[in-house]
Amino acid sequence: MSAPASSGPLPDLARPDVGAALFSTWSVGTPERQLATVDAIAAAWDSRPWPTPGLLSYNLYAGTDGDTLMHHSQWADEAAYHAFFRTQRQQRNDAVDSAVPDIKRLGLAYYRHYRGFRAPATVQPAAQAAMADPGLFVVVEIDFNDPDPRARRTWVDLVIEALESEPDPGLLSADFHLIADGERHLSTDRARVLNYAHWTGTAAYEAALAADGPRGGGSSAWDRVRDFPARVGASSRSYRFRRSFVRPPSAT
Repeated sequence: MSAPASSGPLPDLARPDVGAALFSTWSVGTPERQLATVDAIAAAWDSRPWPTPGLLSYNLYAGTDGDTLMHHSQWADEAAYHAFFRTQRQQRNDAVDSAVPDIKRLGLAYYRHYRGFRAPATVQPAAQAAMADPGLFVVVEIDFNDPDPRARRTWVDLVIEALESEPDPGLLSADFHLIADGERHLSTDRARVLNYAHWTGTAAYEAALAADGPRGGGSSAWDRVRDFPARVGASSRSYRFRRSFVRPPSAT
């Protein structure tokens, strides 16, 4: 499935006016239903006015598994999302469901951006010039058994220190988010970090996983990341960017 020609700009994960970053996942079953759902979402959003000035961007990704869709939205604050949820969210979902029935909505969580890593300026232009599309996005959820957010911030700091000293080839950026308190319909897990990593492509990502490099041991920086005592597990999914919806100037 190729990305639509008018997919829109990639989001800036570190933009300072974002007070709440929401991530959710849908399961739709097949690559054909993925494409149909993307089209239905685009129709539902393009045919309606921008819902609220508090929504800064809404971004849609298709899983490489042929089943999942990831939704990432950036809000001025959590209250703006809750107002949208009460008054406008359902009509958009109903329009999508009428076009593609039996979508499974797997959960929604609210995060705040903590820190990001960017590949060195000497690497970025050459890597991006070789890309035929926006690349591969890998979202990793890391779980901790310590509820103190300082543990998660310390771990992220160690990861960024390791990336800066021994970066992965093909990794363009990594943006780390800390899960935040939510209302009842949001996730209540308060011991998680979400890493939104942007790679040049599948080959670069798979090469990094397969390489017998610093993450496998022998590097003191990556040893501290791997052996961090509060980290208890992680899961990941990879995606292709499909569409962004950005607040128009008239909505500000």
